[in-house]
Amino acid sequence: QVQLVESGGGLMQAGGSLRLSCEASGLTFSSYAMGWFRQAPGKGREFVASIRWRGGSTDYSDSVKGRFTISRDNARATVYLQMNSLKPEDTAVYYCAADPSGLGSRSLGWYRYWGQGTQVTVSS
Repeated sequence: QVQLVESGGGLMQAGGSLRLSCEASGLTFSSYAMGWFRQAPGKGREFVASIRWRGGSTDYSDSVKGRFTISRDNARATVYLQMNSLKPEDTAVYYCAADPSGLGSRSLGWYRYWGQGTQVTVSS
């Protein structure tokens, strides 16, 4: 049974930092690209960042580029999202997801497995 478990969310003031973690089990982690998505109240789920299965190539949405960093530790089957210079508009539930193609698409449909999400709230 595949499980993705996010942690690290919480309440932070604008300008602060948080690091999200997502630990995977039940799959060959190193074979999957991993992505982070977010969903704000009343909005659709949107792409945030992804990292390919080899870990050398990353992709970011324009809204987080330069502020967020995605990384992975294949030995720990964990993907991270370091979030710096947080803004109130970053407030959302953050989800990690696993893409079996290994490419780290921006499209939700490529991701087979999803975590339950972790809430990030940024106050102004």
